[in-house]
Amino acid sequence: MVHRRELDGEVLVFGNHGALWGNAMTWWDHDTGTVWSQPLGEAIVGPRKGARLETLPVTFTTWSSWKESQPGTLALNVPAGPTGFDLEEMVIVLELGGEAVAYPSPQLRTQLVVNDVVADAEIAVVVDPADPDQWAVFSRRLDTGLVTLEQRGGAIVDVETGSTWDPVRGFATEGPLAGKILSLLPGFTVFPGDFDTFWPDGRVWQP
Repeated sequence: MVHRRELDGEVLVFGNHGALWGNAMTWWDHDTGTVWSQPLGEAIVGPRKGARLETLPVTFTTWSSWKESQPGTLALNVPAGPTGFDLEEMVIVLELGGEAVAYPSPQLRTQLVVNDVVADAEIAVVVDPADPDQWAVFSRRLDTGLVTLEQRGGAIVDVETGSTWDPVRGFATEGPLAGKILSLLPGFTVFPGDFDTFWPDGRVWQP
């Protein structure tokens, strides 16, 4: 997850609080010592309790694929081991307009595309047919109208025009809509058992 750390015009500096809340990490802000929930981006203890940070769109991809599309990227290089997080064991969550929906990764890996409506917004959760560890969440609304995405012959296409779409970056590569770009939405991953903890009124998508 990525959050904007500006709050009411002030840029906050965060550190790892070291404790878990709801089986997820917490931060603390350096100026007030307030403790924040990482999944919610919300202050849970301290002077800023109840404040909430804006969640920003991200994409989940491999380093090699990212470097291919963004060759000028700089990254922190520190010694590390393999990650202990397996996307297949997670759910992808989208929270919009007070509504939260969880999309289980095992089903997504089979279906590859889910067209849905969350808080009256038409969205699509897309898994890269070539690499199931890459995914993104997009708005399906363009200035030319609404698109419905599907997997066809190992590619992501829209039903309306047959245009082909990049599954991670969200732009049309071929067809009548070539050059159009779908807006990236702030989806993120959590463990399935944690979804009800943070979003007790949320729903879990099923095929």
